[in-house]
Amino acid sequence: MKKLILSISIVAAVLISCRPAQEQVAFKMPAVDDIAMYQVNPRVFAPENSLNAVAARIDSISDLGVNMMWVMPIYPIGIEKGKNSPYCIRDYKAIAPEFGTIDDFKNLAKVCHEHGMGIILDWVANHTAWDHPWVKEHPDWYTHDEKADTIIHPRPWDWFDVADLNYDNKDMRAAMIDAMKYWIVDVGIDGFRCDVADGVPADFWKDAIEQLRKAAAPRRIVMLAEGKNLDNFTVGGFDMNYGWDYKDGLVKVFKGAPAQDLINADMLEYHDLPAGKVKLRFTTNHDHSTEVTPCVEFTNDRGAMAAYVASIFPHGGALIYGSQEVGYPEPINFFKYVPVDWTAKPEIYQEYKKLIEIYNKHSALRKGTIKSWPDKDVFIFEKHDKKETILVVVNVRNKAKTMQVPDHWKGRKAKDLMTEKEYQLDASLPLEPFQYLILK
Repeated sequence: MKKLILSISIVAAVLISCRPAQEQVAFKMPAVDDIAMYQVNPRVFAPENSLNAVAARIDSISDLGVNMMWVMPIYPIGIEKGKNSPYCIRDYKAIAPEFGTIDDFKNLAKVCHEHGMGIILDWVANHTAWDHPWVKEHPDWYTHDEKADTIIHPRPWDWFDVADLNYDNKDMRAAMIDAMKYWIVDVGIDGFRCDVADGVPADFWKDAIEQLRKAAAPRRIVMLAEGKNLDNFTVGGFDMNYGWDYKDGLVKVFKGAPAQDLINADMLEYHDLPAGKVKLRFTTNHDHSTEVTPCVEFTNDRGAMAAYVASIFPHGGALIYGSQEVGYPEPINFFKYVPVDWTAKPEIYQEYKKLIEIYNKHSALRKGTIKSWPDKDVFIFEKHDKKETILVVVNVRNKAKTMQVPDHWKGRKAKDLMTEKEYQLDASLPLEPFQYLILK
């Protein structure tokens, strides 16, 4: 009898160890409109074994209040014609030694789930490295020039380090989906952020996402498109895509355009969006950070924080790019290792932490109905749902301004959720440079 019990225990242990990482740790995927995402560029965490370095910082990342981690590409990087870009992929089912091993990544997924965070991987379906095996083994899987004898780089971009994939080829499509399934089924990740999604046919995404959701069942996955085409949603089946236009509008407003232009930018992005879909809103990401960081693009740290409030509260979809939470001031070239001092500016870290705490606690701010008032210097909008009504005001200027209080808020007492300070609202409200208030 003891031998039988021992045998059953051994079999059970083997079965558990063979399960994908996702199934070994209890984790509940947040609703799409409840996601607060943190983007990991491994090259700001360590020059080598960076997946372990990210895992070592899991408490600090989790304490921000985020519930989804997006990890930039960690696959082997192409050498032929290469620029050391992580988006130049030589093998879709492997990990570059620079970042660590598959066990290191599985451990990162495990600690994410233990901390209540999902984990998604960057996926590059538009192109591969020139030394990807497919180039020699299946040249017909790539786009050729007019003479049909030379593989080309993606047009119209100047991405000479990568070869353009041919989505007219059914075998290539099948191989691509098979590689994506590996990470969902065998490794246990929770979805993908899909690079250059607008450059890949929407009908491919439809097929891929349907197969991935079926393979992942019963657990849910989240799919984020780096793109702004409506067919990411209506055809492809993505859950989220990029708020590129809103970010552009945000920069223009902080450089002098009327503040009310932000409500127009917000409305335009959500006007035709299907119900339940979300635009990812940000003040920076790995692409933008190669040129300028928020504390410079929006004048200073106070401007960066004001811009972040103006970004995430009109419609949710919050993103923090790893490094902005410590106010990293210099551009980050993600083609190489850039050390970040994670102890810098703890007050900025605490401010992001408080904002995400408010974001998580108050559903009206993520997905409530929005109402706005025109003002050239102050972004004024109200968010409300069945539970609460909150007024958000953001001075978008590096000068003191006075705003006119909306009529139905006049004479009321309100508390700023950031500072706990109480205000007696009169006809007008003075604001310091780049000051913001989240009033309930």
